[in-house]
Amino acid sequence: MKVSFEEIRRIEDRYQLNTYAKLPLAVERGEGAWVYDTEGRKYLDLYGGHAVALTGHCHPRVVKAVQEQAARLIFYSNVVYSSIRAEASRALVEVAPKSMDRVFFCNSGAEANETALKIARRYTGKGIIVAMEGGFHGRTAGALSATALGQYRKQFSPLLEGCRFIPFGDESVLEDALSDEVAGIILEPIQSMAGVEMADGSYYRKLRRLCSERGIVLVFDEVQTGLGRTGSWFFGDALGVDPDIITMAKGVGGGVPVGAVLLSRDISKTIGPGEHGSTFGGGPLASAAVQANIQAIRDEGLVDNARDVGAYLEGNVKELGLVARVKGRGLLLGIEIRKGRTAKEVRDGLLARGIITGTSADPQVLRILAPIILSKKQVDLFVHTLEQL
Repeated sequence: MKVSFEEIRRIEDRYQLNTYAKLPLAVERGEGAWVYDTEGRKYLDLYGGHAVALTGHCHPRVVKAVQEQAARLIFYSNVVYSSIRAEASRALVEVAPKSMDRVFFCNSGAEANETALKIARRYTGKGIIVAMEGGFHGRTAGALSATALGQYRKQFSPLLEGCRFIPFGDESVLEDALSDEVAGIILEPIQSMAGVEMADGSYYRKLRRLCSERGIVLVFDEVQTGLGRTGSWFFGDALGVDPDIITMAKGVGGGVPVGAVLLSRDISKTIGPGEHGSTFGGGPLASAAVQANIQAIRDEGLVDNARDVGAYLEGNVKELGLVARVKGRGLLLGIEIRKGRTAKEVRDGLLARGIITGTSADPQVLRILAPIILSKKQVDLFVHTLEQL
């Protein structure tokens, strides 16, 4: 028997903790860049379930890999070896910067970032972490301690000690901020939730140089930017900047929950058994999804597609009268709406016309986190719809 949207909403609101402001629809099925609600309506999904549907919803390779793995072995812990974990590990390291040679699997972006901060402190023997104003690294206590965006810190104080914040993109503060007592610096190379803010290339290069000179661990939080979304496998690839640690989650498993931490050789060789762990990290189902997802990105040329289709989207959208400017790279874009309208109003108007987008901490910035399989024809539909608002 078909259950109505109102009944689904009533039940979920009754039993789920009220921590999310939800869109007024229940998504039941997805295929590629499209999702379908309980009433059978079709939506072009340019939000990707918050950047998770990197290769689209229910990519055939990911579905097949998970189905086959579920029939063989759903779970066993890291106390044993696993053929599919071995393949997933190799697949991820092969597309990583050449300075990186090991991966640690976990379950989320917050867990990945907590792992990175823990390792930075252990590796250097120092206690201070530098993070960015406007940055977001997760909602668990440790990750939240390095998060300066919004009201989260005020709501849940006191948090862990030892985190300092500096303005993002300001080269003039780096010399003083990166002192001898600093263990690591963590940043999103594109601050997505803050409104898709990105620094000049010289900023990332100066960060790399100073961290190398001073023995500071440079961490790129690529939870949203990683695995091709910005038009290169990882953000620093396009700039010739390799961080010491890269954290990932969101789209790594093609929709299956998984986080990962990539480590440089210098760091990975110092870590031994018992120093860190994650029961479900790198489980067989997640590993099967990771391996299939990366293979799909490679075989289908999706990194290039993200770059090309993202540039096409940016070029067409910025000509619209509603749009002040477009920020970001690839298919992580922020569309700044001219004063007089808000991004939420535009998002709601697009939703009513069958297109899902996102907002940000900046009330004027609409966010695009589209699957990197997005086509130019689908971009044309979005641009035409946006033009009608």
